Amino acid sequence: MRVLVTGGAGFLGSHLCDLLIAHDHTVVCLDDLSTGWRTNIEHLATSAKFSLIEASVLEPVDIYGRFDGVIHLASPASPSAYLDRPIFTLRTGSEGTRNVLEFAVAKSARFILASTSEVYGEPLIHPQPEEYWGNVNPAGPRSVYDEAKRYAEALTTAYRTYCGADTGILRIFNTYGPRMRPDDGRVVSSFIDQALNSRPLTVFGDGTQTRSLCYVDDLVHGILAMLDSSEPGPINLGNPVELSVVEIAELVLELSGSSSRIELHPLPQDDPTRRRPDITRARDRLGWNPQVSVREGIARTVEWHVKEVEKLAS
Repeated sequence: MRVLVTGGAGFLGSHLCDLLIAHDHTVVCLDDLSTGWRTNIEHLATSAKFSLIEASVLEPVDIYGRFDGVIHLASPASPSAYLDRPIFTLRTGSEGTRNVLEFAVAKSARFILASTSEVYGEPLIHPQPEEYWGNVNPAGPRSVYDEAKRYAEALTTAYRTYCGADTGILRIFNTYGPRMRPDDGRVVSSFIDQALNSRPLTVFGDGTQTRSLCYVDDLVHGILAMLDSSEPGPINLGNPVELSVVEIAELVLELSGSSSRIELHPLPQDDPTRRRPDITRARDRLGWNPQVSVREGIARTVEWHVKEVEKLAS
């Protein structure tokens, strides 16, 4: 297939580009590099099956040739990124999603929306099934991301229902792994960065709030399975193994060999206290199930961060 990946230079997008090319697909990566890094994809520059277009989804997408799939990842995803650029984030979820949907329809390509577990907000149902409508504060600070994705889901559904578009919606839960920026504010990368630099590990709240962490290699295999299917979704993708934030911090300290201490800070407004996916649909409809344990995934991620620190020092 020939596949367009928006946001393909980002953490998740670059791993997806790797996987698509490994499966002998041709990839066009469209990224404005506002949160993605060129270094994430520089190893693909010599591949005849890869090309980068530096552009924004806020402009109409016009790329020559046949496309079989469009995977829409473009959006700030870390709290620090979307809180710094709230209007840009909302526009990316709305205008940007429409521009990419229009392109997919024009090319008769299957369109996959990367939505998020954030559409569930502070969930009142646990674990979260796709039938759950969520509990989101539409005027809270995180709403710029939550509501952008909820609108993107509604828009994608409307294009499927009223335009006959071939669409699929994925709700992605906490994902981690190599290439995640150390300063992006997400739990694993933040803890590893702090541990390797002998700084206190910042735990918000009392640390009993939970996250379900999925290693990036597993996650991108789920995206590819969705692309290869005819499922409309929404379908949750994530690892249902649930850990408290303190447990994650302690695991990072153990695997990094750090002597840093854990430091408690006030919980930010609307930060979810529980998060765990029900992945029954992904198992039944996509044949997908995460394979990498949290211990193994964090060990791989620590190893990558250590190598990055060594590269910077050399």
